[in-house]
Amino acid sequence: MHRTATKLADGRELVYFDQAAGAVRDVRDERPLEPAASLSEIRLDPVLGEWVTVAAHRQQRTYRPPAGECPLCPSRDGRLSEIPAADYEVAVFENRFPSLAPGSAEHVAARDAPLHTLRPGNGRCEVVCFTSDHDASFADLDEARARLVLDAWTDRTAELSALPGVRQVYCFENRGEEIGVTLAHPHGQIYAFPFVPSRTTRMIARAEAHRDRTGRNLFEDLLAAEQDTPERLVLRGEHWIAFVPFAARWPYEVHLYPKRRVADLTELTEPERAEFPGLYLDLLRRFDALFPAPPGAAPNRTPYISAWHQAPRTGGGQLALHLELFTVRRAPGKLKYLAGVESGMDAFVTDVSPEQAASRLREAALG
Repeated sequence: MHRTATKLADGRELVYFDQAAGAVRDVRDERPLEPAASLSEIRLDPVLGEWVTVAAHRQQRTYRPPAGECPLCPSRDGRLSEIPAADYEVAVFENRFPSLAPGSAEHVAARDAPLHTLRPGNGRCEVVCFTSDHDASFADLDEARARLVLDAWTDRTAELSALPGVRQVYCFENRGEEIGVTLAHPHGQIYAFPFVPSRTTRMIARAEAHRDRTGRNLFEDLLAAEQDTPERLVLRGEHWIAFVPFAARWPYEVHLYPKRRVADLTELTEPERAEFPGLYLDLLRRFDALFPAPPGAAPNRTPYISAWHQAPRTGGGQLALHLELFTVRRAPGKLKYLAGVESGMDAFVTDVSPEQAASRLREAALG
């Protein structure tokens, strides 16, 4: 993997990742951009003890532009984009409309009232472009390119974790308009949080309670149990295992774990990294095969969220790196909406049993 770091016209960082050593990435960003001010702030919910990010400046972000105006395509034919180069393999840059930004403290003052705790939304949000091909999808990549994306995620995890004030790094991909994606170009995002999100906090509490009760690690026990429960297994490699969780919240949800417990992406070994792309691409293609397109229609692309769960910088010693992949589609033409029960009470009701979902994913025909 060859890495080239540069700057965009407004000072944001851009990093190119190439498979071949010595790739030259010296095209300058010629756009007349002024530095964007971030008004991000985080507010503590006194009832739930959870941080909520307020980023009103994001109302002005780019929203579903036509393909010819995509800001994630390479700069070509006089049309300048976020990527100055005429082509690229994988590119990562700071989001121009970030939810969290390192300069937030310059515009937002902290507040410490008992029920009104507020902090600047210091952190960082990055965009990960998986390919220069606007019409592709992650599932269309070959294993070498998927490995390059893994290397980029790992690089950014290491760099962002070292930034002052960053508590946890979260890599994820949203795909499909049904998920809420506003840019069709194949891409993901990375958030460097100045707090530990509540989902991670709950996992830490459960893992510590399990250790106190049994003397063992929750995630190691979980993987052992799932490997002994073949009806929910989807894929198994030498170093990774993919299964539908026993209490899956979404109609089709798969968790992918390395068999050896590690805290984050930086701790994976070379054999684990080498095996990941093939298994992950297999999973994505199975998701697409769940709901085949009618004859003569364009190939189906199942909407999904793919989320890496990594341990925070401190306090997550009992956690395990894993990827959670799920779709909001429950049947052809039908979506799983988070309505009153889920949105109002955080109490999920699923329409497909985990065992049925795993069986369908195992049987999904691969194109």
